[in-house]
Amino acid sequence: MQEIERKYLVEGESWREGIEASFPISQGYLDVHGGATVRVRVKGEKAFLTIKGPSQGISRSEFEYGIPVEEAIEMIAQFCTSRCVEKIRHQVHVAGKLWVVDEFHGHNAGLVMAEIELESVDEKFEPPPWAGRDVSLDAAYYNVNLAKFSE
Repeated sequence: MQEIERKYLVEGESWREGIEASFPISQGYLDVHGGATVRVRVKGEKAFLTIKGPSQGISRSEFEYGIPVEEAIEMIAQFCTSRCVEKIRHQVHVAGKLWVVDEFHGHNAGLVMAEIELESVDEKFEPPPWAGRDVSLDAAYYNVNLAKFSE
C-alpha cells in the first residue's frame, strides 16, 4: 500500500469552523532503521501497528494493522517512553477532500499541522487559506522526528 500526502503548517484559527470530529492520538516509535519506521498508535478507542518505508518525495510504503488497545498502551509504556507524540486530530472537509489537522501537545505544544492524503503524487487540489507553508519534504516535521524531541 502506498501513502501519498502533503503536510502544511497551519496559520490562524479559521480551520476550527470546519471541524467535524476530533480525537486524541498517542503514538510511539519502536524502531527507526534505514528510513523505515515502526509506529504504535492509540487513536481514540482503536490502536494500530504501522510500518512505513522510507519517503520518496511525498510517497512511501505503508502497512497498518489493528491491534488491541491494551497491548498498544503497554508497548508505548515499555518501548517508547522517550519517543512519543501526543496530539489531538481534527477532521475537516474542504472542497470534498478530508484534511486532518493535528494540534500537538507536550514538548511539541503550539505546533499545528494539516495533512491531506492524495490518490496520486500529481493529484491537483486547492489548499485551504489556513494551509501555510508546505512542509511535506521537510524531515523536521515528520512525526518520527517530532517524537525525538519528547525526551
